Amino acid sequence: MKRLKIAALLAALIGASALVMDAEAAALDQFKTFVASTKSARGEFTQQQMKAGGGKAAAPSSGTFEFARPGKFIWTYQKPYDQLLQADGEKLYIYDKDLNQVTVKKLGDALGSSPAAILFGSNDLEKNFTLSEAGAKDGMEWLKAVPKTQDTTFEQITIGLRDGTPQAMELKDNFGSVSVLSFRKFEKNPPVSANHFKFVMPKGVEISQQ
Repeated sequence: MKRLKIAALLAALIGASALVMDAEAAALDQFKTFVASTKSARGEFTQQQMKAGGGKAAAPSSGTFEFARPGKFIWTYQKPYDQLLQADGEKLYIYDKDLNQVTVKKLGDALGSSPAAILFGSNDLEKNFTLSEAGAKDGMEWLKAVPKTQDTTFEQITIGLRDGTPQAMELKDNFGSVSVLSFRKFEKNPPVSANHFKFVMPKGVEISQQ
């Protein structure tokens, strides 16, 4: 069940020169510079699901990520179990190694108003989100992004930035639960080959089309 919840969360998560930013710069300015100048990136993440009203809902998850705009990414959970979410710009593949199962979804317009669009989508974020400053906390400047459409599982997303790079994201769903993501070793614009995000179907897996 925990696997399905995390997979659903990440499925929902499916909407220049180097510039030295002042840590005190407004979050919106930092974020717009990041989006305009970052075509691809990779790094590590930790994810913690919080209960509505506070308290941890489960043990934290961790892994690695890679993305190339628009709509291509590899999100790999390494702990507490192996799970892969990969998008090639057209389809999303969710591979649960323990269950030996791959779920295939159309990426389509779902990326547009989802939290994933902030990292993986196009540069036209203000088409799908209302962006505003959310103040300073934990040594970061925070930006609030509220989806303009009602057809989303998330009420709001806040992004913590330092030196022009996202350091954290907090995703609040419509039931009051919060998922907190922390990023490390964030590398901007690494070289990426044309076929890097093409999913290779493992032999013998059960395939589910949605």
